[in-house]
Amino acid sequence: MNTHDENPIARVGPDELTGLLAAVQEATGKLESSHTQLLARVDALTRDLTEANSQLERAGRLAALGEMAAGIAHEIRNPLGCVRLYASLLTQDLKDRPEAARLAEKITDATRAMEGIVADVLTFAREFRLRPEPVDPADLLASSLAQASHDGVPGWRTVRITGPRGDGEPVECDRALVVQSLTNIIRNAFEAMGETAAPPGGHELTLESRTATVATGTGRSGSGVRCTVFRITDTGPGVSDDVAARMFNPFFTTRHTGTGLGLAIVHRIADAHGGRITISNAKARRGACAELILPLRAADGAQHPISPPRRDRAANPTEQAA
Repeated sequence: MNTHDENPIARVGPDELTGLLAAVQEATGKLESSHTQLLARVDALTRDLTEANSQLERAGRLAALGEMAAGIAHEIRNPLGCVRLYASLLTQDLKDRPEAARLAEKITDATRAMEGIVADVLTFAREFRLRPEPVDPADLLASSLAQASHDGVPGWRTVRITGPRGDGEPVECDRALVVQSLTNIIRNAFEAMGETAAPPGGHELTLESRTATVATGTGRSGSGVRCTVFRITDTGPGVSDDVAARMFNPFFTTRHTGTGLGLAIVHRIADAHGGRITISNAKARRGACAELILPLRAADGAQHPISPPRRDRAANPTEQAA
């Protein structure tokens, strides 16, 4: 018999064949596992890319809207200043006629309110040039609370304040801009509580900060940046899904007064620092919880912006207490 015609498999014993099949099954299992991990990785990168594109599109729309709004605001500012000046002169000329003087004062008050709107529009439209410095988070919260607490905000005197409390690790940020952001958030909380019935024990505003590691937008598993998380929780009505989807849009407001630019400005300031702002319903009680998250080091935010929370994540994702 010709040895070249022998079937080589015939020379493989049962034990060897069993081992060979086991090795093939193991290799197949590893390939399936790698394939599954690769698909999951591609899916995560696709979501990250979609989020990044969404952020770029939003930034482009906001830039165009801001440019248009700034042009309109500049055109309004000059004639508005003239109206206020003439109203002030008229008030002085009418000192001997109280009724007419009061009408002139109303004109002055109206122009002052309009100037506030113009100022908000210009703040929203301008490019933020950060001047970072190390600041105590508790000091930022205390200064913002002091600015937000005044008689123009309904109900703030009846609210019980808890905090500011938290760790004292400094955060590198533009102090004036961050105080402006936190002030807007606290004022919104006061207004929300002032418009709703108080729960048993009265309304409460809680101000706190902590250090956490927060995921970045690089898409790398486990990557993160050390951040300060400012948390402001109120006992107001909370936020509906419709409001949550639109609250950071310029000129969107649920109130009869205001420009609807307060939270849009907060969003821009957070972006400028490489951070983020989220507002959701409080978990432990009724009301809303706002979190302003900023990198501890200004350079970290510039190099690795904080990821926006995905819709499939929890309200406070990928954060680990320091």
